Amino acid sequence: MSESAVLEVSAELKALGDQIAGLTLKQAKELSDYLKDAHGIEAAAGGAVMMAPAGAGGGAEAAVEQTEFDVVLTSFGDKKLDVVKVVKNLTGASLMDAKKLVEAVPAKIKEGVEKAEAEKVKAELEAAGGSVEIK
Repeated sequence: MSESAVLEVSAELKALGDQIAGLTLKQAKELSDYLKDAHGIEAAAGGAVMMAPAGAGGGAEAAVEQTEFDVVLTSFGDKKLDVVKVVKNLTGASLMDAKKLVEAVPAKIKEGVEKAEAEKVKAELEAAGGSVEIK
């Protein structure tokens, strides 16, 4: 049934769909902002491509809000063993691999995570005595 629905799409809608699929990230964000501001249409939460908030207007290049963060351990402090245990739990690595990772500071503990998870990981590592940056 869905195959016949796809075949019956008008040429005009196909062209529009192809245009949308060909947008750059900046253009997709601008389209998202326009639809939200002008028509009250927001992208669904949970994986939509166009979900950045409104940026600068007036012809200036809009700033795209960062959605993925890296958690970087910059120092393990004086409680190296505690930091190694936390890194082991966070990464699922073996104890030996976690130790090597901690000793190789600065080291990325998590890559491409959401801000909430990055903050949580940072809090856990700092509670264990490490110094952490979110990039």
